[in-house]
Amino acid sequence: MTFFEKRTLLIAAFSTITLIGYSQKDDVPKGWHMLDKTKDGYQGISIGQAYNFVKTKKLKSNTVIVAVIDSGVDTLHEDLKPILWKNAKEIPGNGIDDDKNGYVDDIYGWNFLGGRDGRNVEQDSYEAARVYHKFKEKWEAKGNVSLSSLSADEAFEYQSWVRAKQEIVGEVNPEEVRQLRRMSKTMKAGDSIIRSDIKKEEYSCKDLGSYTSSVMSAQQTRDILVRICKANDNEEITNQQILDQLEGDLNKMEASEIAPKKYRDDIVKDNYEDFNDKFYGNNNVMVSNKSALHGTHVSGIIGAIRKMEKVWMALPIMYGS
Repeated sequence: MTFFEKRTLLIAAFSTITLIGYSQKDDVPKGWHMLDKTKDGYQGISIGQAYNFVKTKKLKSNTVIVAVIDSGVDTLHEDLKPILWKNAKEIPGNGIDDDKNGYVDDIYGWNFLGGRDGRNVEQDSYEAARVYHKFKEKWEAKGNVSLSSLSADEAFEYQSWVRAKQEIVGEVNPEEVRQLRRMSKTMKAGDSIIRSDIKKEEYSCKDLGSYTSSVMSAQQTRDILVRICKANDNEEITNQQILDQLEGDLNKMEASEIAPKKYRDDIVKDNYEDFNDKFYGNNNVMVSNKSALHGTHVSGIIGAIRKMEKVWMALPIMYGS
């Protein structure tokens, strides 16, 4: 799902929440996408039949190493621990670069958005926004530029800037920005009340089943979260995930006017312009529970151990970010 599709889903949830209800149907089973059309009546991927086929044919397994580049991965997750790639040339936790590759204790890979002091970048700007603002002063006033009048490097730079401008400025709808700002204000206020009411800082739609509030912002926030969970067929989506998504989308939209913060400069301290700069970062590939959500999800799709059943093909995962 693209940024604009996700943004539209949030805006739609906010705009229509007081006008229409949401479906309460429970006839579609969880995990329907794993089922089989003939056996179960759902257009899934027939994963059960695939496993049975492998067992029946007694196919031999092959080890495949997959490098995942993401925001973090939970190296302690029960479905990933048995199959995570592990650097056998490193002795964990001894603070020594045993394999002499320049990265100390790179057991599961490396975090290139971390600092030597252990801090990590957990929020970053949109790359198109960085490109747009970096070259805006140089190219904005020149209008349409003939590529034939530029050197190869300048032509590449100009075309990159034009693409970035189109993405950052060309698709921004001022009314949507206003709606997202109102939505952000309402949801932050409502979320504060809900957290106080249910005594939980982070909660999912499961926690909101019977929750109601006489405070409009809290009730609207509850209804928005429930609608998003319904639309994604996932009751595990949390308030923090939605608020983070909302903040990220708003930051991307506002990037047409506001230059992005340089989040990594103070922490990573690398030379972003030097392709040959290396050996920065740290070995904390999990980063935090929040940062590890997406990378763990992706890693699980690739090679998680299937509970209660022997897996014929393990996919060790080497992580880098």
